[in-house]
Amino acid sequence: AVMPGLLLGDEAPDFEADTTQGRIRFHDFLGDSWGILFSHPRDFTPVCTTELGRAAKLAPEFSKRNVKMIALSIDSVQDHLSWCKVRAGGRLQGAACRLGGTYVTSQSVGVLKSRAGMGKVFSTFKEHPTKSRVFIFGPDKKLKLSILYPATTGRNFDEILRVVDSLQLTAYKKVATPVDWKPGDSVMVVPTLPDEEAKKLFPKGVFTKELPSGKKYLRYTPQP
Repeated sequence: AVMPGLLLGDEAPDFEADTTQGRIRFHDFLGDSWGILFSHPRDFTPVCTTELGRAAKLAPEFSKRNVKMIALSIDSVQDHLSWCKVRAGGRLQGAACRLGGTYVTSQSVGVLKSRAGMGKVFSTFKEHPTKSRVFIFGPDKKLKLSILYPATTGRNFDEILRVVDSLQLTAYKKVATPVDWKPGDSVMVVPTLPDEEAKKLFPKGVFTKELPSGKKYLRYTPQP
């Protein structure tokens, strides 16, 4: 059975919500940027506290990639603000309280109330109330990636940055990223691109990995 909620390629619901930085409409908040929505089981959870601190510290990296961040929790905005003070008073050097600035920047993180009418996003959240999810949206407001974590396992933000790099590269170039790819590594030419066209598109060269089957479909090129 398919889990209820947003599926890859679905458009993000254009919900309105109160946040720690004022009221927003989600599509307006995203604008022409990419966006990441992190769901949290509730405020004052230890794993989530470390995650928001890490997100805030990485705000400049997300900003470089034109990515806006926003977080979802079931508690009230007042609780979110209190949680912010707790994080700022810990060993997170206040970064989690600042959360990268205001919603007019591409570095911002806010925390939404559960009563925001989020439709498909929230049906997924309610289906897994003790788990954490990552939604990544493109500038077209469509869901590009979704990851579900158990509440006991903190999210890997190095991996989240990596998949953002992959999503952005493959959105604009006719390439795919192979297993364990990192920015700067060689990429794969998409199978639908004929060899002659690939040679024109990728002047740095296209090389094929030899396989026991003799098939020549693993085509690589330096990252464009």
